[in-house]
Amino acid sequence: MVIKLTIVIGAAYFIYDKLVHNSQLDFDTFVTQLKASRVFEPTRISLLLLATCLNWFLEIFKWKTLVKHLKQISLWESTAQSLGGLTASLFTPNRVGEYGAKALYFPKSQRKQIVGLNFLGNSAQLFATLCFGLVGFVFFIYQFGVALPWYKILRMCVIVLLFSGLFLLGSKQKRFQIKGYSWKNLKGFIRKIPNTIHLKNLSISIVRYLIFSHQFYFLLLLFGLNTSYVTTMSAITAMYLISSLIPMLFIFDVIVKGSIAVWLFGYLNVPELNILTVVSLMWILNFVLPSILGSYFVFNFNPSFPEEKPITS
Repeated sequence: MVIKLTIVIGAAYFIYDKLVHNSQLDFDTFVTQLKASRVFEPTRISLLLLATCLNWFLEIFKWKTLVKHLKQISLWESTAQSLGGLTASLFTPNRVGEYGAKALYFPKSQRKQIVGLNFLGNSAQLFATLCFGLVGFVFFIYQFGVALPWYKILRMCVIVLLFSGLFLLGSKQKRFQIKGYSWKNLKGFIRKIPNTIHLKNLSISIVRYLIFSHQFYFLLLLFGLNTSYVTTMSAITAMYLISSLIPMLFIFDVIVKGSIAVWLFGYLNVPELNILTVVSLMWILNFVLPSILGSYFVFNFNPSFPEEKPITS
């Protein structure tokens, strides 16, 4: 019970701290901006909440689909695991807490596979972000003639490729393992999963991406955006691309995205206050509200598994 309480209080404190003590956007200014945009008009807030519900329903359904490889779970169980995992990961680096939180819902004999399935789900979401983001970023650079530090970018790419190559070479060694996981085991695990599950995983990730990126676009319209759809979406997809490639604490996601968004949307002449308000509101809609619901599942977390008998020869 103490651990559950610590997780919930920790998540609540971080949410409060980022809303009230946001160095980029004063809370009173944030509220004033929301009132000026009339976000809380019934039709507007209904559409925004609908997008949030669809976004998380798809994430819950995606997890249910992935876990089907091991066992059938109900939509309610998938909801508990997905939202509970979000709450537990809210203040952990790069959402690593989600891996451990979801694994706790399963017996020890299945936890390695659960971690692998969660990795596949997150990888598919990252793949969608990279694909849309690269197209959007290239278009954005071409459209506005953005001057980039190509030498630094090339140097960074070479370093990343070098470390990736060394990692792959090392991972092929039989003794190479990370907490019991080897490259060979991971490849074998992925190959055992039916192609239909891989396809659904990727398809759902793409639809999720389209939903929350257009939710962002809709919010910009509420704040008076008058730039073309294609140009705006190129900036949105570029923002998600850049922010996804920067290692960060998940709780600082709103701050990192805010800084990147201010830079990108400066080319579109979007006022800084408007874009910071939109980024903060997106964070509240898609992470704060679901994590509050997830607190209920954290408090009610009490899995019971049949006692696993040791294997005897």
